[in-house]
Amino acid sequence: MKAYLAATAAVSLLFSTLSASAQVAATAYASAPDLAYEAVPGFFHGIPAGDYMGELQGVATNSKGHIFAFFRGPNTRLWEFDQNGKFIKEIGKDFYGFMFAHSVRIDRHDNIWTVDEGTNVVTKFNPSGTKVLMVIGRHPDAALGPIASPKGPNAPAEKYTLCRPTDVAWDQQDNIFIGDGYCNNRVVKYDRNGRFLAQNGGEKVGKGENEYNLPHGLQVDHAGNVYVADRGNARYVVLDNNLKWKTSYNNVGSAWSACISEGPHQYLFATNSNPNGNPPGSWKIGGQIYKMELDGTVVGKFGRAGKLEPGFQVVHMMDCRNPNQIIAGEIESWRMQKFVLKGGK
Repeated sequence: MKAYLAATAAVSLLFSTLSASAQVAATAYASAPDLAYEAVPGFFHGIPAGDYMGELQGVATNSKGHIFAFFRGPNTRLWEFDQNGKFIKEIGKDFYGFMFAHSVRIDRHDNIWTVDEGTNVVTKFNPSGTKVLMVIGRHPDAALGPIASPKGPNAPAEKYTLCRPTDVAWDQQDNIFIGDGYCNNRVVKYDRNGRFLAQNGGEKVGKGENEYNLPHGLQVDHAGNVYVADRGNARYVVLDNNLKWKTSYNNVGSAWSACISEGPHQYLFATNSNPNGNPPGSWKIGGQIYKMELDGTVVGKFGRAGKLEPGFQVVHMMDCRNPNQIIAGEIESWRMQKFVLKGGK
């Protein structure tokens, strides 16, 4: 297990390094107004004495305002905090589907979904996190040893086998959409029972329409459109509900994560994260979060690169259920931060 995790981490770092070449300046930067989001210092508290949060991969909130943090450390862990930022409990300690965290999301029924890049599975828990309701993908056989990533060309993508998946989302009919991922380069659609329906992309890397270079984040709006953070191509791709290509947005820099707010007027939040390792010049062109209309119009931006809070040190994922309250998870600073729009509710 430890050997597998170490090998997976090494390959993940390699992919992160390669993807850093996609770090580009956001053309919207100069014209996008600054938004008055302010950090809430010390919001998260009550963590058991002597325990620490690791590399923060996933952040999500449920309808009660509870916050879920999915992170990497000596083991992958899932923590729940209440609406006031107080630690409540750990979910799934030593769970077989946890090895190398990548994303956590909460569906409209408050079920908790985790995406694990190491075990190649997406797991659906009930709202309390006490019962597994569904597993999509297949955990590699332990007898095969450390197989962090396939050697040589990727095998043809299969309907029910994931390869280092990255994110999960749903439409209003509870169809399931999965970003798959680091060795496959596709978006997959399943029905609410986990039956394969369609895919966009495949096992090969590409930069044209219906192609991806690491689909890293995924969200679905209330109309059923799918938004994909195509990280290696530094763009946000928009698909219709049947995974047919619609358009792409490439004016906000790198594309690490996508978040769509709830409510009657939905917004797309997009990260222009400074990449792992802070290569030369990256702090000058990265570190912002952009707020956008769903049609790609940029409303504004906030945030800056920085190792000390409230700066951002590689925002991997964020929660924007309430568009006036953003929770960002960072992988190099090992932390979560909450930001509130001044004057917002």
